[in-house]
Amino acid sequence: MQVHVLFFGMLKDLTGWSSDSLELPEHATLRDLLTHYQGQIPRLKPIAASLAVSINQEYAPLDSRLKSGDEVALLPPVSGGSGQPNSVAEPADHSGYAAIVDRAIDTQALLQRIKQPDDGAAVVFEGVVRNHTRGRRTLYLDYEAYLEMALKQMELLARQALSKFPIRDVAIAHRLGRLQIGETSVAIVVASAHRTAAFEACRWLIDTLKRTVPIWKKEYFEDGATWADGEPFPPEIASGEGSHSGKPASK
Repeated sequence: MQVHVLFFGMLKDLTGWSSDSLELPEHATLRDLLTHYQGQIPRLKPIAASLAVSINQEYAPLDSRLKSGDEVALLPPVSGGSGQPNSVAEPADHSGYAAIVDRAIDTQALLQRIKQPDDGAAVVFEGVVRNHTRGRRTLYLDYEAYLEMALKQMELLARQALSKFPIRDVAIAHRLGRLQIGETSVAIVVASAHRTAAFEACRWLIDTLKRTVPIWKKEYFEDGATWADGEPFPPEIASGEGSHSGKPASK
């Protein structure tokens, strides 16, 4: 059987590929696929334990069996991309909670869209490109994403926040492509009757997004460029427990 394999973030530099078509025996698992690439590219071995793997845009355990035509992604720790996105994912009718864009994020528009008269609080978080990292002067950043999966994960986080916290509404937007110093990379707005819930939900959303949504960044300095150190995946993702449903990838 043949599967389609995607590489993101630092893995594109390490392997020299953004995608690959791989022929595997019937009943092969994700573990078999990962073992194949570790044998072909020995430099993968030291970082294999930190990777997550997905099938058809869902995190999946390593013992998951593959089917012909599956889309498999090898994912380094997130929030740490290069290149401009080919497209963006944004609900045209604003019916969803999340958007991924390739232009400046209008945080004020997000705030005005979800605020209602019965809200007693609206908390706004913006992630902003700063001009330094660990003592090095940053020139700009490039962001990339596993686009369809990233949007699914952001929507899932929004729905989880609405069930976990007594809040009324939430909006999340993340930008891809090249960002200059001072520009907003991610914005989160939470509306609630009370401020405590809004603050707690907003903090949970950005912290969880940074660990689970497949978006990466590459930092460009005066003396070179490097992938940003990604946040470690939560144990249930990094250990391969995952939540793969067996459904085909959306296109």
